[in-house]
Amino acid sequence: MIRLVLPTHLKTLANVSGEVRLDVSGTVTQAAVLDALEAAYPMLQGTIRDHVTLKRRAFVRFYACEQDLSHEPPDTPLPDDVVKGKEPFLVVGAMAGG
Repeated sequence: MIRLVLPTHLKTLANVSGEVRLDVSGTVTQAAVLDALEAAYPMLQGTIRDHVTLKRRAFVRFYACEQDLSHEPPDTPLPDDVVKGKEPFLVVGAMAGG
């Protein structure tokens, strides 16, 4: 069971509170987690990654186990602590401006 933490605006859109828990089959990667998230919550399609290219949106970042995974390839396996449910996979809305 993968633990996923979403920013408040996406939790509101998906009508969830707290962590989202997802079953991910096969190798647990960013892409697999996001595929499972979008399958469970179709209203989130296109909010975290582009509909067509499936690339991460510019102001969205991914973290796990105190590491920034935002620039890792989407098919890179996530850390074991995320796979085992010990640590959450964080989706964070980045801030810009001054």
